[in-house]
Amino acid sequence: MSAQPFVTVFAIYPNLTHLDFTGPHQVLCRLPNSQTIIASRDGGDIVAEGGLVIGQTVRLADIPRCDLICVPGGMTTTEVALDEAFVGEIRRLASGAKYITSVCTGSLILGAAGLLQGKRAACHWAWRGMLTEFGAIPDEARVVRDGNIFTGGGVTAGIDFAFTMFAEIAGEGYAKALTLGLEYAPAPPYACGRPELADHETLSRVAANMDKAMAQRLAEAREAGARLTAQTGTA
Repeated sequence: MSAQPFVTVFAIYPNLTHLDFTGPHQVLCRLPNSQTIIASRDGGDIVAEGGLVIGQTVRLADIPRCDLICVPGGMTTTEVALDEAFVGEIRRLASGAKYITSVCTGSLILGAAGLLQGKRAACHWAWRGMLTEFGAIPDEARVVRDGNIFTGGGVTAGIDFAFTMFAEIAGEGYAKALTLGLEYAPAPPYACGRPELADHETLSRVAANMDKAMAQRLAEAREAGARLTAQTGTA
């Protein structure tokens, strides 16, 4: 690690899925000689999914640079992908970052910023196909690396993603020690956390619930993809 602090920026927005952010934050804020900044488009308090208030965020435009930028996911990501001010700040910070990262549907925002064209990327299983709207290559792995881009799958995959990043930045020894320190030893009471593991009834129930938002989210993703094509000529 260099003498200069390693700067991590979490770029968040209203109604994000807070575990997409808080899981990786709990890990990455432990990086040696580092500074972790929580930022949003306008700064101030952000109300996440379920009413959790994340207070005193920094305005994205006020951050000159970072070493790692992470965009968490949420049910509003395709809406946020149409927010040109937010997406523009992600693109600006990513241009100078050593690592460009996301968790869950945050990869759709990276896509809208033009950062995933021709790149493999992870996303929550229900929305993974939308990555193609941005010229990305959907990958079903829990953590995906393509060059300096690291993307985590749905929600809890953000913790696996964060330990992967920790090892990349600080070394495997530090990552192993933190894994023990945080007692990260997943043993879910129900082994149905991925579509291929779930029984038919459970998968059908969850898919039906996701379908309620599918049309709107797909329309928003397509609009964001069309904007990207107009700007860059590729998607």
